[in-house]
Amino acid sequence: MPQELPIYQVDAFASEVFAGNPAAVCPLDTWLPDEVMQAVAAENNLSETAFMVRNGADYDLRWFTPAVEVDLCGHATLGGAYVVATYLEPGREQIVFHSKSGPLTVTRDGALFTLDFPSKPPERLGDHAAAEAALGSAVEELWRADKTMAVLVDEAAVLAARPNLAKVAALPGDGLIVTALGREHDFVSRYFAPHAGIPEDPVTGSAHCVLTPYWARRLDRARLSARQVSARGGELVVEDRGERVLISGRVAPYLEGRIRV
Repeated sequence: MPQELPIYQVDAFASEVFAGNPAAVCPLDTWLPDEVMQAVAAENNLSETAFMVRNGADYDLRWFTPAVEVDLCGHATLGGAYVVATYLEPGREQIVFHSKSGPLTVTRDGALFTLDFPSKPPERLGDHAAAEAALGSAVEELWRADKTMAVLVDEAAVLAARPNLAKVAALPGDGLIVTALGREHDFVSRYFAPHAGIPEDPVTGSAHCVLTPYWARRLDRARLSARQVSARGGELVVEDRGERVLISGRVAPYLEGRIRV
């Protein structure tokens, strides 16, 4: 017999609905079978669905794209923190999530939520050929941590990027970030992850684990303003803390409901 479970959908890194990155959040009493969680994520057809189970004062957290489980996701962690602080434990100002990427702390200051994530400083690569073939345009610099990052000449080039997604999927690592200095922000970016069933992610917290240490070094400032210039767009404030990165943003609630599985 099907069981009913609560579900919330929020727009992360956004001050109002229809912007930022949509995430579904499903609080559970106990884990569902992996194949059921993957099926729910596929049914939701959002870039991420987060599942969380209470663990003492903390929560265990897992994330699924429509195609695969992932090790780290920023916007769905932000969404999970919003659900805890708004619906499950109203007013809570700090939440610790236990994940495949270790403990992740989220703090709340009014409407602003801040993720404390691992920093992933990239290493520079000399061969641009595969990335340039995937982008169909020149790359100023190429870097890689878990994700490949192509630095382009300016914000207009980032906005104009129309990558060949099959060639992006063939690149080593976890998708392709494109980035440049911003006109109104310190830097801008986009992120493509076709290998995970996400042609382009609207706003990607985990990509900023790579972007932040790079831009902090380049601009010689720890705290930076960022915008992911996808069609939906999203605003972030990031801070380089050495081995950690702080990623801050707002959340707009969109939907509350129940699913049957």
